[in-house]
Amino acid sequence: MRDLVTVHTARLDRAAREAVRGLLSEEFDDLAEEDWEHGLGGLHALVREDGLLVGHASVVQRRMLHGGRALRTGYVENVVVRADRRGRGHGAALMAALEEVIRGGYELGALCAADDAARFYAARGWLPWRGPLAVLAPQGPVATPEEEGAVFVLPGAAPLDLGGRLACDWRDGDVW
Repeated sequence: MRDLVTVHTARLDRAAREAVRGLLSEEFDDLAEEDWEHGLGGLHALVREDGLLVGHASVVQRRMLHGGRALRTGYVENVVVRADRRGRGHGAALMAALEEVIRGGYELGALCAADDAARFYAARGWLPWRGPLAVLAPQGPVATPEEEGAVFVLPGAAPLDLGGRLACDWRDGDVW
């Protein structure tokens, strides 16, 4: 039996935090401390099967600069489903919960997809960003061409030119 809950980081108890961190570490060999921290401070979607945590995703607020505007963006982080539980709709359930939050509370949704997940997001209506990407670094705007093709957006209220420039706010570790 599948159970899906959404909870803010502030309401994740120690056991739930440890379970999420453990799941991420199991599924991502290269999980850095910054990667973990990027998913904190927002809303988490958790999927359990018979009490076992089998999936997680979070959405945090970030600012994206596009078309001369700073857009309040729901940025999706730390999406994971246990390898032995994939193909059962857990990822779709996680994303549906976060997409509802994004559509109701943000001007834009965004994420950076791993190569093997791009088709999954595209099938859900996420659009690949076709224009140049950048980060608003401490020293000023810096192009991030290595991420081109990996950034996807879920359009909201903000007008978008998918071929225009999109810049994200600065953070330690991977900026996208």
